[in-house]
Amino acid sequence: MKNYVIGLDYGTDSVRAMLIDTENGQEIASNVCHYKRWKNKEYCNASINQFRQHPLDHIEGLETTIKYVVENSNLDPSLIRSICIDTTGSSPVPVTEDGTPLALTKGFENNPNAMMVLWKDHTSINEANEINELAATWGGENFTKYVGGIYSSEWFWAKILHIAKQDEAVKNAAYTWMEHCDLMTYLLIDNKDLKSFKRSRCAAGHKAMWHEDWNGLPPEEFLGKLHPYLAALRGRLYDETYTSDLVAGNLSPEWATRLGLTTDTVIAVGTFDAHSGAVGAKIEEHTLVRVMGTSTCDIIVASEETIGTKSVRGICGQVDGSVIPGYIGLEAGQSAFGDLLAWYKELLLWPTDHLLANSTLLTDAQKEQLKEEISDNLIIQLTAEAEKIPVSESVPIALDWINGRRTPDANQEIKSAISNLSLGTKAPHLFKSLVNAICFGSKKIVDRFEEEGVKINSVIGIGGVARKSPYIMQTLANVLNKPIKIAASDQTPALGAAIYAAVAAGIYPNVIEASQKMGSDFDGEYFPQLDKVAAYHKLLLAYDQLSSFADPSLKKLQKEHYV
Repeated sequence: MKNYVIGLDYGTDSVRAMLIDTENGQEIASNVCHYKRWKNKEYCNASINQFRQHPLDHIEGLETTIKYVVENSNLDPSLIRSICIDTTGSSPVPVTEDGTPLALTKGFENNPNAMMVLWKDHTSINEANEINELAATWGGENFTKYVGGIYSSEWFWAKILHIAKQDEAVKNAAYTWMEHCDLMTYLLIDNKDLKSFKRSRCAAGHKAMWHEDWNGLPPEEFLGKLHPYLAALRGRLYDETYTSDLVAGNLSPEWATRLGLTTDTVIAVGTFDAHSGAVGAKIEEHTLVRVMGTSTCDIIVASEETIGTKSVRGICGQVDGSVIPGYIGLEAGQSAFGDLLAWYKELLLWPTDHLLANSTLLTDAQKEQLKEEISDNLIIQLTAEAEKIPVSESVPIALDWINGRRTPDANQEIKSAISNLSLGTKAPHLFKSLVNAICFGSKKIVDRFEEEGVKINSVIGIGGVARKSPYIMQTLANVLNKPIKIAASDQTPALGAAIYAAVAAGIYPNVIEASQKMGSDFDGEYFPQLDKVAAYHKLLLAYDQLSSFADPSLKKLQKEHYV
């Protein structure tokens, strides 16, 4: 008898459901739903890096997409054995005592502080600094030890601390907080006991300083020095965490009816998108999987023998079982990758968007058609022209820190910078410099892993940029001086979630075996062009010089490590 599972993948802009045949990983049906409130930029203020999302966007998207794939598959619902959810992170949500998102309760429907605090929200930079200062000076265990030694404003405790200090009403009404992947999983299952609910090991370990060495989350004594609310919250969170190959519960009768499924369908423990994407790309030891979209997440797994008691500095955490149970999952990444190019595109489109509207030469319909044509072709044309520029030709040097630096050595306060501009600098030159910048940022991550003894033999690229931009991928291969394989699937996070679901349902005994059977094939590989590798190395040295100028703390970090 055939068995099928659903991987539900929450991205920054939309959610996608994929119905997968567990025998071979074949996609039977898929559907995507964009978040309508987010699309309208509700609850966001980019000028202060505030990015919030309403839980209804995610709940409506869940129902729409899963109903669609179930109905359009024409399968007996009893054959759909399991669902696993992956999300962005850290994206915490305040909830009431029964697990209801605060934004769904009276009085908080339009309060941005009651919304999900999206991964890219950087309003809590000061709070992250407080956590880092306390961790280094309070005289006890340094709880940032296994998250690279630097706690980020993108993560769980910093975001909650910021809201607690800023909004008394939300602080008093929020009984507890849940990561997005946990909330959506909890929403679906029949057991509504928050205390016994199985929280994601991936989310807790990489973003909330959970670790076995100190028996879970940081203790009340530490958290209370930051804010009394955090100390009180500690007892309303969790002690144990669970890997995503395990069952969180069965689908509730209400949601079984709403989705067209049965209560025999099991729901796996939730996870983060990059980690499930690595599983969907058949990750194995010594392979770096780069999830390349608006930002990047870089995932690698290593055995306990390789890592031992060593803490890898400057990354986004090392967590036992966060990717594959039995292996240490290590995460790094860039706060902006495609986002840097999207910023440049928006900058160049300003005249089209604002001046064209006042033109009397065209009809409104012609204006819209022209705007759409220019928008669709701008990056394509810039890419074609940038490719013609020799590596040896003088181009600007840019930093990729337009949304701060995630790794190595998190610092969300720093800004991007551009040097070596001249009157000869044209739009394609600047575009080329930005592509170089995101590749140089990637190189610094690879270098850090290898400096810390984590060997990388191969690189796998997944995500929209990996699939759609041969120019960026060839540049990256040249900068890294490593071949890069491209996963054939356009939706590896959803596929990875489906793999976890198959193991949770008992169809496969472990994630490795399921991944080999169901994971994505590869449909391309980029090799370093040896005549360009040396030229990019020289440009990388200029990137390093600009980095040290823009962020003097890098010299201090290097001195502390190497002296």
